[in-house]
Amino acid sequence: MGVGRVRRRGKERGEQPEMAKSFSPPPTFVNHVVSPGRRFATATLALAAVKQTSKHLGITLNDLVLATAAGALRELLLRCDGRADAPLIASVPATLNTSPDRLTGNEFLGMNVSLPVHVDHPLDRVRLTAVAAAIAKEDMRLLGPEAVSQWAAYLPPSLAPAAFRWPSKREAQSRLLNVPISNVPGPPERGRIGGATISEIYSVGTLMAGSGMNITVWSYVDQLNISVLTDDITLDDPHEATAALVHAFTEIRSASGLSSELTPVHTAMAPARVS
Repeated sequence: MGVGRVRRRGKERGEQPEMAKSFSPPPTFVNHVVSPGRRFATATLALAAVKQTSKHLGITLNDLVLATAAGALRELLLRCDGRADAPLIASVPATLNTSPDRLTGNEFLGMNVSLPVHVDHPLDRVRLTAVAAAIAKEDMRLLGPEAVSQWAAYLPPSLAPAAFRWPSKREAQSRLLNVPISNVPGPPERGRIGGATISEIYSVGTLMAGSGMNITVWSYVDQLNISVLTDDITLDDPHEATAALVHAFTEIRSASGLSSELTPVHTAMAPARVS
């Protein structure tokens, strides 16, 4: 059984005191019963600078996005909760079907990745994030990616709406995660709709029960576009989150010996100010 393989591998790895424990996300300002209101903010980084940073550090671009999110969430936690003393759990979608022949539909599941928000130094956060992401990927492989979708298929369609509605109204703290974070490789060339050139792409995921924030990142040609969705009680202004993400990225670059000065992205909108 896949669950048995995951447990055995966990015992082989030994204790991971710097990692979040499964099913034990700590309480934070993000985690509460989600309100009906929605707030949205965006920011753009130069994709070349992001790729340069990940290559310089010897990590994947996805690892860098997660480490950047960890730094941003640490900043927000210190500001909103007055502490950032325990790692968070991020739900990170992973595709199950990478075939170039796929025409429609999505096949994916969420990996739970430990985010070291309790760690002060940016490069230590990068290292721990990369280790946590590697563990999550290995666990997904051992579990068998198809297993989760097969389990979900047992939920009768007639019961699904009620099953998802119930926790959305009652759960102030999810037992699985603190925040969902997505990183999607977008088109490398500019697209067109109705004859007009698409200048930027911003995508956003839904808010999940017990989590008032969603971070979604898309690459597009020369841009890495960041989108943050919150409800109307998590933050006064969601640009606080996008500003923290940009700041966390510059911190990583500076700590790794690269220039912390942001490369202008003239093809994207000018950054918005925090109100």
